[in-house]
Amino acid sequence: MLGGLHHLAISVDPTSWQRLRDRLDAAGVDYEEENGTSLYFRDPDGARVELLAEPLGEMYGNSVR
Repeated sequence: MLGGLHHLAISVDPTSWQRLRDRLDAAGVDYEEENGTSLYFRDPDGARVELLAEPLGEMYGNSVR
């Protein structure tokens, strides 16, 4: 296979991030938390998904535009 998907990052506001984290806990979904702002987990097809509690266009306080 040529190319591939490393992961999909989705920016959400901090309140939504905490609510989504709680829902992952309630559903028994395994995830990794980094820096208190990123959650990584696998979707049902095995793709890696990141929930990022940062404004759109920023990652760890840096502009990605």
